[in-house]
Amino acid sequence: MLRIAVCDDDALALCTAMDLLQHYNKAEVQTDAYSSGEALLAAGKKYDILLLDIDMDGLDGIETAKRIREADKEVKLIYVTNYSDYTIFAFAVHAFAYLLKPLKKEELFAQLDEALCYGIPTKEQELEFQTREGIVRLVSSRILYFEYWNRQVVLHTAEHFWHMKRRITEVAQEMEVFGFAMPHKSFVVNLYAVQRIHNYEILLTDGSRIPLSQKKAVNFRRALNEYLAGERGG
Repeated sequence: MLRIAVCDDDALALCTAMDLLQHYNKAEVQTDAYSSGEALLAAGKKYDILLLDIDMDGLDGIETAKRIREADKEVKLIYVTNYSDYTIFAFAVHAFAYLLKPLKKEELFAQLDEALCYGIPTKEQELEFQTREGIVRLVSSRILYFEYWNRQVVLHTAEHFWHMKRRITEVAQEMEVFGFAMPHKSFVVNLYAVQRIHNYEILLTDGSRIPLSQKKAVNFRRALNEYLAGERGG
């Protein structure tokens, strides 16, 4: 049984999504419809998948997802939006996928298929770094960013930092496959940790602020957009 909730304040979009879900045949589906984030939260139900409209009156999809995440870390969030550029939103809550309106059967079903393929999460690979303080082993999701400072690279997590004698460009190349990109010649940022971009500044989930250079802005925004859309560049 796949438990799915659809939350959208557009009545037509809500009906369309509910109708499409009734035709999904890879699993038995139980669906609920909500016309606001407040109604979804008030229901207090646990779901496997949430289809959330981003732009809603009252609580929007981002704020609704934040509150749901406080109690449920496992639900798969699929944002539904009119915008193809996902970087314009604040992503303190990370989504399983993003779908453009109007919903298309093939695209929706492809995401449901992928969601079904996800069982017990596999253990995240540990990466090893030779630092001035000794060998450090970390999973990539714990790393916020690398910074070139005083002729060395500083590896930052939310709790600590370490120093490495490396070139920042080498670190960027090695970490690209793990979802990192360069917004500035002195920084390599974990795209997973990006909360939002405002003008030429990047805010990370821990509150850190990273400069975004004009020279690298286009490529960095493209990398972030592809990352958020689940299209890993390689």
